[in-house]
Amino acid sequence: MIKVLIVEDDPMVSEMNKFYLEQVEGFRAQGWASSASEALERLEEQPYDLILLDIYMKDSNGLELLAEIRHRGIKIDVIVISAASDKESIREALQNGAVDYLIKPFEFSRLRAALNGYREQNRLFRSQDRLNQSELDKLARFKQERTASQELAKGFTRQTLQTIWRAVEACGCDLFSAEDISAVSGISRVSTGKYLVGLTEMGVLEMDLVYGSIGRPVQKYRLAPNGKGLITKYI
Repeated sequence: MIKVLIVEDDPMVSEMNKFYLEQVEGFRAQGWASSASEALERLEEQPYDLILLDIYMKDSNGLELLAEIRHRGIKIDVIVISAASDKESIREALQNGAVDYLIKPFEFSRLRAALNGYREQNRLFRSQDRLNQSELDKLARFKQERTASQELAKGFTRQTLQTIWRAVEACGCDLFSAEDISAVSGISRVSTGKYLVGLTEMGVLEMDLVYGSIGRPVQKYRLAPNGKGLITKYI
C-alpha cells in the first residue's frame, strides 16, 4: 500500500483529495498537514511514500517545502496539486523533482492517471534493481495517459449505469447522495457510490463535500452543466 501525506491548508479540499485518492487501488491517505512546518513534523514521525502538495497555503509555500525536503535529503515523491499555473512555479516544482503537476481545477481522470503512473513506477523500482530501456519507455507512455476512455471502467456494466442514470434523473434533487440514488434505483448503496464516483470522473456529475453539525462530511452530487450531453457517450 502506498502511504500518502496530503499537504493542503483547506480541510474541505484535503478531505476531497483523500476521497479521490482512495478511489484508486493501492493508495491510502495516512496523514494530513496544513502547513510546511506541520508537514515536516509528519515526515519525522513516520515514513510516507508520496505527498500530494498544494503550493498556495495561508502560512507557507509548497515550493519552499519541496525545496526543503530535497535539501534535507528526505526520500519521498511529490505530486503537486495547485491552482498555480505560472511557468515559474511549474518549472521550479519539476526541477525539484515533482513527479507530476496537476493544475486546479482538474478532472478525477487526470488524478487517476497520475496515480496509476506513479504506482507503476513505484512497482518497478521496488521489484527490480535495474531497468532496461523498454521498461523505461513503457513507464513513460503509461504516465502520459491523460484522459478517461469512453469505454466503461472495469467492473462497470452499461445496464447498471443506465439504471443509476435513470435514478439520478428521477430523483429531482439539486444535490443528492449515494443513499438517495440507492433508494430510487434499488441498487446497494456501495455499488451506487462507485457508479456516482464513475459518473463524476466522466464529467457527468460534480461532487461536493457537505458538512453537517456532527460526524464526517457526506459526498453529495449534482448534475454537471454538460452532464446530459456527456452521458450519451456511455449509455
